[in-house]
Amino acid sequence: MLERSDHHPLDDADRESVYALLQRGTALIRSRHHAQAAIVLRRAALLEPGKGSILEPLGRAYHHSGQFDRARETFETLLDVDPSAHWAHFALAASLRKLDRTPEARTHLRLAAALCPSSALYRQALAKVDPPSG
Repeated sequence: MLERSDHHPLDDADRESVYALLQRGTALIRSRHHAQAAIVLRRAALLEPGKGSILEPLGRAYHHSGQFDRARETFETLLDVDPSAHWAHFALAASLRKLDRTPEARTHLRLAAALCPSSALYRQALAKVDPPSG
């Protein structure tokens, strides 16, 4: 049997399961079950690699469950997908700070603040790692 060349590699059931995994993972985050959310969202990310809509909550789940190196890797992957995502730079910086990699965190906070200058949150975070000289 020949397959249509425009058919997505995942069939409809798989796409629904990715969507269901994403929904379940984000519900677990909302209920503060971050480690469980990370497990569920990782499955979704393996089924649909490179999807920002999955990588963002996966990185948050890793970060909030104390898996800072996995969060760092996930946010770096998210920035590979969208280098202008200011929130991803901010989130990567937060994970880098937890890993005692302050100079790298400072760089990403500067990028986040430059990409979204209206964010007081980004400016405050940057001020903590980049105090004014004087």
